[in-house]
Amino acid sequence: MIPDDLRYTAEHEWVAGDGSGPVRVGITHFAQDALGDIVYVQLPEVGAAVEAGESFGEVESTKSVSEIYAPVGGTVVARNDQLVDTPEIINTDPYGAGWLVEIAPSDPAAVAGLLTAEAYRELTGS
Repeated sequence: MIPDDLRYTAEHEWVAGDGSGPVRVGITHFAQDALGDIVYVQLPEVGAAVEAGESFGEVESTKSVSEIYAPVGGTVVARNDQLVDTPEIINTDPYGAGWLVEIAPSDPAAVAGLLTAEAYRELTGS
């Protein structure tokens, strides 16, 4: 459940794209599984500036509330508004329809500095 074509953070976010254009961001299967049934998602507005490693939203489940951290710095260019009404999509399709935001990175090379799928597997013991 850890796709090889994505990059990851130690905080369990995934990134699709190489940074040459906007990158899509979501939380991993590992994270959604640990959270349990997701009931609410707070996302930044389109146009918001985000800093790498800083919180830009939160995911609330029946178990807890978890911060979502920006894997790269830049500007939010899209957000998945479908999650407002159906946040549980993150549980059923975390790498597809359950994506959170798209960010135009201020430093395109930052994506290459994120964890590879192999490194994320080692981190999670998956």
